[in-house]
Amino acid sequence: MTIKLTPLTDPDFRPFSRRIAWLASDAAGHPVGSAFLRLHSRESMAHLAELEITVHPAERRRGVGSQLLYAALAAARDQNARMVVADVGANQPPYEFLVHHGFTVGVTLIFARLDLAADVPAVDPPAGYRVVTWQGVVPDELLHSFTDARRGMDDAPTGAIDYGTDRWDAARTRQAAELIAQRGEHLMTVAVVEEASGEVVAFTELVVPGDGKGDAQNYGTAVLPAHRGRGLARCLKSEQIRWVRTAFPDLGGLLTDTVDTNVAMRHLNAALGYVPTHTVHRCLLDLTSAQPADTAPASPQPQH
Repeated sequence: MTIKLTPLTDPDFRPFSRRIAWLASDAAGHPVGSAFLRLHSRESMAHLAELEITVHPAERRRGVGSQLLYAALAAARDQNARMVVADVGANQPPYEFLVHHGFTVGVTLIFARLDLAADVPAVDPPAGYRVVTWQGVVPDELLHSFTDARRGMDDAPTGAIDYGTDRWDAARTRQAAELIAQRGEHLMTVAVVEEASGEVVAFTELVVPGDGKGDAQNYGTAVLPAHRGRGLARCLKSEQIRWVRTAFPDLGGLLTDTVDTNVAMRHLNAALGYVPTHTVHRCLLDLTSAQPADTAPASPQPQH
């Protein structure tokens, strides 16, 4: 099957990353597949490229995916990426395709959904703590301690994938919230403040669609190590559910994904009513040890 790859300029440009893309078409010019490669400009993640390949079901097993993959891997090497990751459904044909080309499972994610029609009891914070909430950008008086509280995610399990050290400062904290607002979505944050210090020691974030309908997406939950084992995460998440129900009564559910080895968070989500929906393998190819495929054709490079 004769395949032509056309490099594209992808408009999905973000402050710290960009995507490059290819369109695959057959001899008649009909689109049969595409590939997207996200590259990161932040130094801590510059080694990592994220890959997405799609091939029309009727055109699979004809070499389309392989040619798209070769082009994307060549571009990743040209951009000095050392690692490529791709998300695929467990035990699905795309997973077998990646394994055939040398990818391994870096980490497995369990996706789950909470039906907001279900009842979840409120959980009060333990003595010495209080719960605070806000929409959008964090209040000025909590900006710095909230930014520091993100260190609570530094030891989150990531399997074999090296995400680098994700550094946050006050400017980035504000910018992240502002970008969500610019997309027309609602960022809802529930945090726990230690009374003695007045500092944020735990938080959870939720992004709600602009129209307040459908499902909202959990973005992150963290508890600083010194404050773990006191039920703060359960308190945060139960308050999140109560608050979002009141603020967005037409919302249907909440979505989350958890690394399969994060047993504590999976158990907490299950206790709150989250039901697993599907499993995704985040597959990994180490470009420092993988050799370019001998059969890979020379491929046009995308416009940057």
